[in-house]
Amino acid sequence: MKKYILPIFLLFVAGVAPTVAQTPVTTVIKPVIDSGDTAWMIVATALVLLMTIPGLALFYGGLVRRKNVLNVLMQCIILAAVISIEWVICGYSLSFSNSKGILAPFIGNFDWAFLNGIHVGDLSPYFISHSQPTPDGGTIGTIPHILFILFQCMFAVITPALIIGAFAERIKFKGFLVFTVLWSLIVYNPVAHWVWSSTGWLYKLGALDFAGGTVVHINAGIAAIVTAIMLGKRSDYQGHAIPPHNIPFVFIGAALLWFGWFGFNAGSGLAADGLSASAFLVTHISAAAAALTWGLLDWFHGKKPTIVGVCTGAVGGLVAITPAAGFVNVSGALIIGVAVSLVCFYMVAVVKPKFGYDDALDAFGVHGIGGILGAIMTGLLATPAIQSAYSGAFYGNIHQLFVQLIAVVATIIYSGVLTAVLFKLTDKVFGLRAKTNEESVGLDETQHGETAYTTFD
Repeated sequence: MKKYILPIFLLFVAGVAPTVAQTPVTTVIKPVIDSGDTAWMIVATALVLLMTIPGLALFYGGLVRRKNVLNVLMQCIILAAVISIEWVICGYSLSFSNSKGILAPFIGNFDWAFLNGIHVGDLSPYFISHSQPTPDGGTIGTIPHILFILFQCMFAVITPALIIGAFAERIKFKGFLVFTVLWSLIVYNPVAHWVWSSTGWLYKLGALDFAGGTVVHINAGIAAIVTAIMLGKRSDYQGHAIPPHNIPFVFIGAALLWFGWFGFNAGSGLAADGLSASAFLVTHISAAAAALTWGLLDWFHGKKPTIVGVCTGAVGGLVAITPAAGFVNVSGALIIGVAVSLVCFYMVAVVKPKFGYDDALDAFGVHGIGGILGAIMTGLLATPAIQSAYSGAFYGNIHQLFVQLIAVVATIIYSGVLTAVLFKLTDKVFGLRAKTNEESVGLDETQHGETAYTTFD
């Protein structure tokens, strides 16, 4: 019997060992921060800050008169300070946390107030194209949560800064500051939640806004026209543009905006990948097409192409491509760039003088109208060649166009009504319109006690 034991044992091992060797071993890999995505998003975040200070500050500052340039610079830099603080205290939580019950589609809660419970090593719960599987079968982003928070902070900063262009040269600084903080809390944060939070009602409806066509530009543009009308015209406004005091500032500001916008749009892919590269490309092409188109319109309409016109066109092209940057190809970018200059030029050169409203630096005419056009054209031109899950009316999905229209109308109504209410409230308590003599002397001296340019005898 003993002589059979060894052969039987060897046969058993020979039969079982392969089975054991072929049994797959399931390993749960913990999601980790991707260094490449993180490095790109740090750069993109810095680029978006560059858009406000110094980009928008110089662009708007050059367009006003010399007696008001410091006031514009101050408004931009103070917003970078105060809105950043508001954002970490409660703005981010209200915009991106998930409420429960009837409030969930409309506003977040205070779970992340003061960034409570968010740690250095936490991954962002938000992602666009890159994600990693979690042990529970879900997915998560590849960048730190705190980096996503800071990236979005820069959007929260620049949005109210855009409104400055409508009421430039005639608003009291104290009233401006109070109004802007209230507007960010009550208008910007809810709209950001609607569109970008996973529980937001427009997000669930399927609205496409890659980098802020509705949240940033329509939102700010509508607030701009409301405040411009309610504040009233500048005392010496004659129904046409007042010549800018420093066109080189306008050029430098526009160039910095164009440069920074790559972080704004390409960064909204939240990863260093092909989608971000595509957004980078179409952003540049739209700006180029719009700048050229506006320059040609200037040449035809005013007999000479102007620096201010080309710069304004470039900014318009950047505005209009913003919601579409992650969904359209180069052809779409060219169409958007040409169309936005045609429409915005008409708004600035024809509609504004006809109706006589004093949108001082064309915040509504460029950002509001450009944002509306861009959001609608996203519903037309979105192509599955860029992201297979999304398509517009020109690619057989007319439903997307209807969704975009709903998002546009909802943002216009909400921003318009709440801006008017907040304006009335702030004006009653603090006052918003500068006195006639303050406006005449200039806001640099009357609001800040400084002058931009000093002459020596």
